[in-house]
Amino acid sequence: MAVKARQAVSPTGTGIFLDHGLLAAATILLVAGYVMMTSASLHLTEDGLHFAKRQLAHLGLGLAAGAAVLAVPLHWWLRGGAVLLLGGFVLLVAVKIPGLGVTVNGSTRWLNLAVLRLQVSEVFKWVAVIYLAGYVVRHHHELRTRAMGLIRPLVPLGLGAGLLLWEPDFGAAAVLLATAVTVLFLGGARLLPLLSLMAILGGAATGLVVFEPYRFKRWIGFLDPWSHAQDSGYQLVQALIAFGRGGLGGVGLGNSVQKMFYLPEGHTDFLLAVVGEELGLLGVVGVISMFGWLLWRVFATARLAESNEAVFGACLAYGVGVWLGLQALINMGVNLGVLPTKGLTLPLMSYGGGSLVVNCMAIGLVLRVYAEAREIQAQQPRGKSWRR
Repeated sequence: MAVKARQAVSPTGTGIFLDHGLLAAATILLVAGYVMMTSASLHLTEDGLHFAKRQLAHLGLGLAAGAAVLAVPLHWWLRGGAVLLLGGFVLLVAVKIPGLGVTVNGSTRWLNLAVLRLQVSEVFKWVAVIYLAGYVVRHHHELRTRAMGLIRPLVPLGLGAGLLLWEPDFGAAAVLLATAVTVLFLGGARLLPLLSLMAILGGAATGLVVFEPYRFKRWIGFLDPWSHAQDSGYQLVQALIAFGRGGLGGVGLGNSVQKMFYLPEGHTDFLLAVVGEELGLLGVVGVISMFGWLLWRVFATARLAESNEAVFGACLAYGVGVWLGLQALINMGVNLGVLPTKGLTLPLMSYGGGSLVVNCMAIGLVLRVYAEAREIQAQQPRGKSWRR
């Protein structure tokens, strides 16, 4: 199947096509996330604005990185997917080297760089999407006709998931494999081998929970948090109290009580609970709606690229949409008590330099897919272009 990846300029040559809906949704989430993260972190340092200043710098880096990705033609990523994946493996190994990796709460997931702390799992998920999209393009026939076509790309990604579990980062490994399976399915993988693989992965995930004591404690705390309110259920109980205090309209921006050393990681993993307390149900619904808008635009871009036979771009957009959507869904589920506690940030909103920069790069990648798909569409004879 042919891949169309051309220089994306408007018919007048004045600039690239932009999906203003996607830009608006991402911008609102970034701004809302910054405001809520600042509110959730004011009490954590004597300065008060320590995390706000750092996140502002992260935001500047993220916007610059996103703009840089937007400027790169898609065929560059297609050619460099294997090299990027190799670089991702280097980062996953480097984080376990003494002196390089940073350990927080028992997990070694970060590399300290000069300007930010990089969570390597975020980078690996990004390069994995690019690698998978390239694989679908190059091996489309084998993927549709042979089980080995499904298994082959999952071997290196399974190794990557194993390295993530070594950190340990169960949540990132789950998001990575779920994204991979979904992209391969959308790329044409046969359903029966895919269902068999999903059953195997589900069994492996269950074993990792049951036979790992700290994960099993989290599971027990999730099933009955109030009976374990002082140990494994503590975070969930405090999050539920935050949502309960918020009610419909919230207690007011900056007035959260739970963030005052009751709710751990209120500016990162449990930011939504602070939103629920300060802005209430209306604020939570607003955040969910913005993510829904963002994902609608991402998947609309994927459909646009697919309709114009830009297979690589379509797979990239589908991959980014599944990755960000699944991570947001898990984070929200954890905050609301419908999923066991996992250490996953809320994309575009939670505090964290590496995750914010990579999320902005992912949005830049989808914007590039949209631009090139629209450029292809603009060159088609009138009446043959696809209408959304």
